[in-house]
Amino acid sequence: MSSDKKQIYIVDDDESVSRALKLLLVIYGFAVETFVSAEKFFSSVSNSTEGCLILDLHLSGLNGWDTQKRIRDTGFNRPIIFISTDKDDNLKGQALKAGAVGFLQKPFDDHALIGLIKVAFEKKK
Repeated sequence: MSSDKKQIYIVDDDESVSRALKLLLVIYGFAVETFVSAEKFFSSVSNSTEGCLILDLHLSGLNGWDTQKRIRDTGFNRPIIFISTDKDDNLKGQALKAGAVGFLQKPFDDHALIGLIKVAFEKKK
């Protein structure tokens, strides 16, 4: 990976979603790794490794909320963008209150995702 590419991690148990997001984000010049579970993400990526996490709320095993809490509890403030098929209008507010950069309901607009990723990396400066 070249050092000028910003790192994105995608955790979604729907592999077709992960694949599509990875293709999109690579086109935009990001380095992307995908994981089918939070547990696989935690076993592969150290907390101190920089990067933005795109995180599905509804995962088997450790869900999105629990994953975010585990990251926060380690003291590392990795930027998180939650994604979900859930139609609950309160989720965006909950996600932002919990410290996420944003929340997108699937299917979402590519430009909305890229905008949130830019915000995530701006906050890390």
